[in-house]
Amino acid sequence: MNERVENFKKIKKVLWAVLGLNLSVAFLKILVGYSISSSSMMADGFHSLSDASTNIIGLIGAALASKPADATHPYGHGKFETFTATGIALMLFLVSFNIIKSGIERLLNPRIPEVNSFSLIIMFITLAVNIGVILYEDMEGKKLHSHILISDAAHTRSDLYVSLSVIAGLIAVKLGYPIVDPLISFVIALLILKAGIEIIKDTSRVLCDAAVVDPEKIASLVRNIRGVVDCHGVRTRGREDDFSMDLHILVNPSMTVEESHRLHHSIEEEIRRNFKGAHHILIHIEPYPDSSNQNT
Repeated sequence: MNERVENFKKIKKVLWAVLGLNLSVAFLKILVGYSISSSSMMADGFHSLSDASTNIIGLIGAALASKPADATHPYGHGKFETFTATGIALMLFLVSFNIIKSGIERLLNPRIPEVNSFSLIIMFITLAVNIGVILYEDMEGKKLHSHILISDAAHTRSDLYVSLSVIAGLIAVKLGYPIVDPLISFVIALLILKAGIEIIKDTSRVLCDAAVVDPEKIASLVRNIRGVVDCHGVRTRGREDDFSMDLHILVNPSMTVEESHRLHHSIEEEIRRNFKGAHHILIHIEPYPDSSNQNT
């Protein structure tokens, strides 16, 4: 349990660092975008601001998920992290809608952006910051097996495409094609929407109790343990780094309670040795009518 608490402390440390970077990038894009009347650059800024808001949601989720198991949550609070990641996706859908709405308004009431070298330099600087954030957050997310960090890194990854499209739009405006600017904002909205859908697909597997590990892999491992005749009814649910498992094993009917108890512990140890994320294991022991097939 202490390991999980330490894990969440590291996750929160990463989120605080990324939050500071995202806020800096967001306000810089919004201010410069507003000063030059660029809807695509402002949309990109609000996209980065949504990154910051998801960091805040992530911090709240990580704080809840790090709480130990109690009477009302006997399996712990780990799913709060996954639930929070779903909230991040919903935030992305809202941001996407607002950008599309703003883009339509710009098409109906066009304003030509005043593109200059300063605005392009700002975009390249923020692009470099985004690359750094993605590499850092994705690396830490995989290392810490964090849904929040991995989802947030995927969200930030779309910033790269967004920033590149904004740069392309600013260049197009400079060349005399101002209509490209609001059109680019629609592309940004679709990229944000795509990131949200991908997060929903990932988190729904956990929240809807999809299988985490191939049942046959576990059954094959357990069948080779001395004292087990057969294994079936294997089920898993949760996340790869923290999942529950239940299974049925068949044993010699003459096995004593003490022997079956030792076998139970042997199976748990072997499963945990081979499947690091297995934290809750329920084993149902059944007598096998034909003891001649028992592993000895």
